[in-house]
Amino acid sequence: MIKKIESVQNPYIKSLVQLQEKAKARKQSNSFIIEGQREIQLAKKGGYELITILYCNEFMNNIDINQYVENHTEIIEISKDVYQKLAYRDTTEGIIAVAQQKTHFLDDLKLSKNPLILIAEALEKPGNIGAILRTADAAKVDAVIIANPKTELYNPNSIRSSVGCVFTNQIALDTTERVIQFLKDKGISIYSATLQDSNAYHLEDFTTPTALVVGTEATGLSSLWRQESSQNINIPMSGEIDSMNVSVAAAILVFEAKRQRNFE
Repeated sequence: MIKKIESVQNPYIKSLVQLQEKAKARKQSNSFIIEGQREIQLAKKGGYELITILYCNEFMNNIDINQYVENHTEIIEISKDVYQKLAYRDTTEGIIAVAQQKTHFLDDLKLSKNPLILIAEALEKPGNIGAILRTADAAKVDAVIIANPKTELYNPNSIRSSVGCVFTNQIALDTTERVIQFLKDKGISIYSATLQDSNAYHLEDFTTPTALVVGTEATGLSSLWRQESSQNINIPMSGEIDSMNVSVAAAILVFEAKRQRNFE
């Protein structure tokens, strides 16, 4: 029999609210919440373990819940009130999953013979992380590496803004120092987006193993990236300001590399 929960005061539901709202709860349980049919399907395709599926019939539109379920997955039917208490968004089609977090080690990355890697250092805004992951998915880069991470990968805003691309990309998290050493060990050229000692990005050759590195608009990249870069690069701008949103800059650089590689 499928378990049913109708009260927002249910202890398990209260624990899920904490999981949705508190980084500490996600860290302690090593789990997180996914909302929406597309996102849950992408997580399942990406090999994420779905611990629990919670659904509300009033929003499900007769969709077969079994397509999301694995052998060990618990299924819970919840009331409209409970669903609205848990849902981070208004349009998630009546389904929520609790999933196990993955580890994201550099050494676990599986790279092609001629990799294209996107690196973002010290991003603080989950929305920027999500937007970068969407770009990475669209370009089908080999991997995204977040150096010196300042916010959670599994923050609900990161997942929401990535529209599920947090599950479709290979992702690693580590310090700037270890990421640089990893790239050097793999023979991957480093192109750091910075104004200092830089060339226009479109004049560089990204057809060989390449890592494109971007930082925040406020502080840019740390000095170590500038020092260890194979070549610093900039995006020429004609307006009054000298920086743009990091996710926009990442998209410009990545798709120039894809153009040079004939979008392969």
